[in-house]
Amino acid sequence: MARHIYQCPLRWSDMDAFGHVNNAVFVRYLEEARIDFMFRLAPGDGSPSFSGGSVVARHEIDYVRPLVHRHEPVTIESWVTKIGAASLTIAYEIKDADQVYVRASTVVVPFDLEAQRPRRISAEERSFLQEYVDDGSDSGSGALAA
Repeated sequence: MARHIYQCPLRWSDMDAFGHVNNAVFVRYLEEARIDFMFRLAPGDGSPSFSGGSVVARHEIDYVRPLVHRHEPVTIESWVTKIGAASLTIAYEIKDADQVYVRASTVVVPFDLEAQRPRRISAEERSFLQEYVDDGSDSGSGALAA
């Protein structure tokens, strides 16, 4: 299984009054990693895969430890825990080499922007996603199993 690795910079404005990254900011970090995974790594030049739109149906986040601002980026590892007919689940760890700050999962639904309704995952998308499936994952619980 491959994992997508995204180096996410921390911004001064990400901190809250307690001196650590605000809990709501982590959703933006997950979004940055997910977009990098699904769009910049999408198959082939000119491929319509993942370009038609998608919506987030669910986020689940476990905050493991505070993350304080620093100049070095934080690593976000992403992988797929479930591929359905019309949805997929992406799991994440926001971490450094020696500690995890957040474990999370997101259910993503491909969306037909023109028709304004969900659509099925294409064969090309499924093939791409399959490379990132964690065979040992619990497909019902996303990333939050330790």
